[in-house]
Amino acid sequence: MGKTALGVAAVRAQESQRPNSLFDDPYAQAFLDAAPGAFAAEHATANDRRPMAALGAAFAFHGVLRTRFFDDYLLTATAAGCAQVVLLAAGLDTRAFRLPWPPGVQVFELDLPDVLTFKERVLNEQGARPQCTRTIVPADLRANWATTLTQAGFRATTPTIWLAEGLLLYLSAEDATALLDEVGDLSAPGSHLAFERGDIADNSLLAHARTTPSMDQYTALWKGGLGPDTPEWLTRHGWRVDTHDRAILAASYHRAVPDSSSGEFITAERA
Repeated sequence: MGKTALGVAAVRAQESQRPNSLFDDPYAQAFLDAAPGAFAAEHATANDRRPMAALGAAFAFHGVLRTRFFDDYLLTATAAGCAQVVLLAAGLDTRAFRLPWPPGVQVFELDLPDVLTFKERVLNEQGARPQCTRTIVPADLRANWATTLTQAGFRATTPTIWLAEGLLLYLSAEDATALLDEVGDLSAPGSHLAFERGDIADNSLLAHARTTPSMDQYTALWKGGLGPDTPEWLTRHGWRVDTHDRAILAASYHRAVPDSSSGEFITAERA
């Protein structure tokens, strides 16, 4: 089971316990309980905890904010009549179970087979029941995932909401371009796309993480995605783009922004 997915589950579990939480994920803790000791090595080998604590705080802040923002975005778009949702690299996302979806919504969850196997086992043990039509799609986004998605019942002629939460950072510019080109080819007019852009922490913290041995397995995955010209790229490829500043959004949720956190969320509609 991937530690990045478990890390996001840990953030969501912690936020769900807050009295003023921005969302409630009743299954996040169950995923952690099913993988005991997953982060033991990181805790045992951390020599300087202060920078890592700051990085962890930035990661948690970003994870909480993006979860709430994308929750709201998905519910708004489906309420407006866009009833087909695709979660790219869904990980341990439980929106199909915890959000109050409008009638008729179908959610497709794409991820690697081992991730989905672990996820299904835990959700079945919890007796979880989806609040929409839910279809899991074991697929590798580096391979012919579009065919697999179509075979699972996806309809390219139907407006779709695509969510690439926590994904593009782990792709090179070339791979991110290929993925978004494929998404564009599958998107009927009126489709939506959402993801985040920007680093979760400032350069000094990220540089420290890259020199910390216990972080190697994570930092090796950071590829950067499309980069600063992402909105312009989307516009050139037939999307109407909106950007949402992370700090402004945090203020609307009454959350303080860590000094080390910046960036924005991008939403787009297919022309």
